[in-house]
Amino acid sequence: MEREDEAGDRKELYHYQQEDIDAIFEKFEGKPDDYHLLYQLPTGGGKTVIFSEIARRYIEKYHRKVLVLTHRIELSKQTSQMLKSFGVKNTVIDSAVKELPYNNDYSCYVAMVETLNNRLKDKKFHMDYVGLVIVDEAHYNSFRKLFTYFKNSLFLGVTATPLSSNIDLPMYETYNELIVGEPIQSLIDKRFLSRAVMFGYDVELTSLKLGINGDYTVSSSDELYSRSSMQDLLLQSYESRAKGKKTLIFNNGINTSLYVYETFKAAGLPIKHLDNRTPENDRKKILSWFHKTPDAILTSVSILTTGFDEPTVEAIILNRATRSLTLYFQMIGRGSRKLPNKDIFTVIDLGNNAQRFGLWNDPIDWQYIFRHPEQFLENIRTDAEIESYHVYTMTDEVRAKFAKTADVNFDVEEEYRRAGEDNLRPKAVIEKSIRQHAFMCVENAETIAEARKLAKVLDPDIEYRVKQYAKLLAKTTKNYREWLIEDYKNRLNILIGSTFAKFHAGDEEPFELKKR
Repeated sequence: MEREDEAGDRKELYHYQQEDIDAIFEKFEGKPDDYHLLYQLPTGGGKTVIFSEIARRYIEKYHRKVLVLTHRIELSKQTSQMLKSFGVKNTVIDSAVKELPYNNDYSCYVAMVETLNNRLKDKKFHMDYVGLVIVDEAHYNSFRKLFTYFKNSLFLGVTATPLSSNIDLPMYETYNELIVGEPIQSLIDKRFLSRAVMFGYDVELTSLKLGINGDYTVSSSDELYSRSSMQDLLLQSYESRAKGKKTLIFNNGINTSLYVYETFKAAGLPIKHLDNRTPENDRKKILSWFHKTPDAILTSVSILTTGFDEPTVEAIILNRATRSLTLYFQMIGRGSRKLPNKDIFTVIDLGNNAQRFGLWNDPIDWQYIFRHPEQFLENIRTDAEIESYHVYTMTDEVRAKFAKTADVNFDVEEEYRRAGEDNLRPKAVIEKSIRQHAFMCVENAETIAEARKLAKVLDPDIEYRVKQYAKLLAKTTKNYREWLIEDYKNRLNILIGSTFAKFHAGDEEPFELKKR
């Protein structure tokens, strides 16, 4: 089966697409009129191509009309164009369409959920003649309100992630069964998708709060990701892993995205910001600029996760944490489009997301998730569990700043054990750690100011050591841990001041000689 795209080129359906279409029609055979089938295929696998061919074949075979449901106007327009390229005469039912004559010559309708629901509720439309309803992005639950109007229609839900956006409305209650399409790794191996090269950075997420939807709140995300330390990490990770690449940055809050915009702009980088308040004309200009500019950076909030197709994207930065598996796949999927000169793309994860869900191309049991979503969600690793495995490793760049220090390591557990053996109080461990850090700073600096500047570089190491120390104590509160970190930093600065002159005068021995 061939199709003709808008450019006039004839293009064959890929083998896996043809196989999945045949499997879907086999499932429909002999089923009752109200049979509901769900089909999973990764982002970039060609879901719109597949259901456009299904619509064409269904109309030809059964001589009944097809309805395609979407949840965004951009998706409606894209879907309508794709259906036309398959020779399916269709019309978009948007807010401008108030009436729909019973005898019209369209064989297919594309409709946004809310608009169609309003028309059907007002009895402006009657669509009992529709034989097949195709639900795009089926994991959204806004579609369910329409199902009552199509009790005698076959349903085909299409999604990359068969996990409901609402845990109270699991997909197995809506769909009779699931067909799983080609997995991500297979599409990469067959050169239909680009391969993701993923870089993770261990991030402390304990300040994040969960909202009623089960994901992190915008306010707590804005508070964390707007901090200068997180902005610095973002900029450093971009410059070391993605500089010069066309980059999408995903954030959870508008304030964070605006901070990102200012941070990158101040660094002289080509960046623009986009959110759902951006006027339509400005949005079009920004997306046009992003398409034409090879090293463009676009920082955004949510809106580019669906209905956005820019194959030239070379890097994705997850500048947020999410507990939504769907969102995780959607964000990374924006960079997975294959081009002749694009075999790989970069993913920078600043939200411990890969540690929560696994790598983007890891095998995943969609049948289990479809049938047992509650168990799947319950078993997602908590932030505390993820962070308990984090190990701080000093980067080469930071290590170079302490080149004169022979050994920068400090085993908190071992020192805690030794303190117990020597009948010392636990705080002796922290005091020893502060002393080591102070000597690292003074022996690698020419002035006290330089030494104190080096102490700031040690912040991640300090926070990691204090976390390790707090775990070894009896139960500690989050406030106590935060106080410990601040107290550590204050005491470190004081010790730097009191030892600097002595050390450089030769009156203080290096720390290594005073370990035991």
